[in-house]
Amino acid sequence: MNHLNDLPPWMAILIATFLIIGSTLALLGSVGLVRLRSYYQRLHAPTLSYSYGTLMTILSSILMFSYLETRPVVHELVIGVFVMITAPITLLMLGRAALRRDQDAKLAHEEAVPARETLRASPAGKLIRDVKRSGHPEPSPDQPGP
Repeated sequence: MNHLNDLPPWMAILIATFLIIGSTLALLGSVGLVRLRSYYQRLHAPTLSYSYGTLMTILSSILMFSYLETRPVVHELVIGVFVMITAPITLLMLGRAALRRDQDAKLAHEEAVPARETLRASPAGKLIRDVKRSGHPEPSPDQPGP
């Protein structure tokens, strides 16, 4: 890699700084993905850090190749734009899918298990209370007697 010897120390330090910041942000996103507990928290941690980590890495690449080739090299910005656009959209879509899944599961659970208040207010709830108290059901005014 002889072309790296052409970099002055101040440019190498600047490029290394951007690269270290970008890789640290990506590492923090990975740690957040592993350490956070809920699915929704895990969605948020890597999205921002991967986006900005990629941006810093791309900036270091642009600086290095622009200096070495003595012309502006900006085609890496296309990669950065796609990452900055797709990461939040992916977060949004995954979050909505998870929210819909959780709402469907909650609805299915509520339909399968009736609420206690509904059971208490129903004639069946009165029958259950009467059986528990006396051992045999008492006729209610709504139901015809024997």
